Amino acid sequence: MTKILRTSALTIAALAFSVTLAPVVAKADTAIVIGQQQEPTSLDPTADATASIDGMLTQNVFESLTTVDEAGQVLPLLAESWKISDDGLTYTFKLVEGAKFHDGTTFDAGDVKFSFDRAMAEDSVNPSKKLFSSIEAVTVVDPGTVEIKLSKQDAFFLFNMAQGDVSIVAPESYETNNVTPVGTGPFKYEDWTRGDKLVLVKNPDYRDADTVKLDRVEFKFISDAAAASAALLSEEIDAFPAFPAPEILPQFEADPRFDVVVGSTEGEVILAMNNAKPPFDDVRVRRAISHAIDRDEIIDGAMYGQAVPIGSFYPPHGPAYVDLTGTYPHDTDRAKALFDEAGVAGSTMTLRVPPFPYATRSAEIIQAQLAEAGIDVKVENVEWGFWIDEVYKKKNYDMTIIAHTAPNDLSNFVRGPKYFYGYDDAGFTALWGKISVETDDAARNEMLKEAQKYLADQAVHGFLFQMPQLGVYKTGVKGFWPSRAVLFQPLAGVSMN
Repeated sequence: MTKILRTSALTIAALAFSVTLAPVVAKADTAIVIGQQQEPTSLDPTADATASIDGMLTQNVFESLTTVDEAGQVLPLLAESWKISDDGLTYTFKLVEGAKFHDGTTFDAGDVKFSFDRAMAEDSVNPSKKLFSSIEAVTVVDPGTVEIKLSKQDAFFLFNMAQGDVSIVAPESYETNNVTPVGTGPFKYEDWTRGDKLVLVKNPDYRDADTVKLDRVEFKFISDAAAASAALLSEEIDAFPAFPAPEILPQFEADPRFDVVVGSTEGEVILAMNNAKPPFDDVRVRRAISHAIDRDEIIDGAMYGQAVPIGSFYPPHGPAYVDLTGTYPHDTDRAKALFDEAGVAGSTMTLRVPPFPYATRSAEIIQAQLAEAGIDVKVENVEWGFWIDEVYKKKNYDMTIIAHTAPNDLSNFVRGPKYFYGYDDAGFTALWGKISVETDDAARNEMLKEAQKYLADQAVHGFLFQMPQLGVYKTGVKGFWPSRAVLFQPLAGVSMN
């Protein structure tokens, strides 16, 4: 999940007392401070759905069998190569040599099997168990080779193997990864000061250590948009890859100290409705809400025009995108009529939103739009930990606003009534079953278009806009991806001049 799924001065004068004070020591060019809006509740991507875990740790501290580049192309990582059987059901991975976990233990095929067996276990808490649903067996061939047999073809298998949920962990350290993560990546965990920062340092024993430019990475948690702007302007931080204040971008664009980069993400921002709970189990109510929404007003007010509207659950930059924003045109009178037909005219609904500007700003606008349609919306602004527990885990909500940032996440809609959507539809489940095994790109894209139309027709959620990636960087910072096809951002290639 996204979707999102946060200050103090960071450069401190070093004072040494002899006869006089020593001069201020400048921050080294091999250390970077990165602004991060969302602080996670855990540091284990295999046990927590918070997107910021992947953004900070996946492919930096933790690694997986494969990785992907900015365009979404699958590349080798802990697996240096692989072979696929003619029937597409058996993948044999040849593992890299010389990889070690940060605690000194050796990486081998046994760790791969342990990680997969743990994730697939009946009592697994992995937030994306669906990624493993096609796996029938994992077998250690020898210490450097592992075989994964599938029960059915999986069109997304190698791509999925790059995700944070599929990180390879060790039996010696997995139990404490939530607070002291141990992986095989180019950076090691050093410290987490809750409510303030998380610090990573270069792993000197990394197998490709010479390619890693940075010695120290500090993530500074800043949830407030105004505070994020102030931290950049005062040069407390060097980079904010997901800058939360689009209204202030022109100020940074005019400042020669900064580079502003606008890209895209996989993040669909939705007004999620609890489909398992009355009155949202009635498609007329969901359609009424969709008609009451004015996406252009939401994008202008919440994102200052820096977003693209969506009409279903698929990114506009994707190869299978179909524009469905006209399915429910803004029509307050039609919304009123549908609310009246469903017997909920004049009722009260609750909108619980996490503490992110895109969500809180959108909530205020949607509250006013639904009021025009005769619905009293009570907005509740909640902390992220509360949202994870009450909304995501316990499904204790009417509506919420959240960005789903994972790729290929139309599969969210086959997770059944236990998932926080409360959506369970046999027709869509059957359609996704066909999509997930179709290896022909053109045929799969046609079915993905059908899936988008299916969800739009049922108005499962209010589909709002695609989350942009608004990056603000000090001039000289290089290596950040302008856009993301995945949740993670590899830092090994990031540098400061």
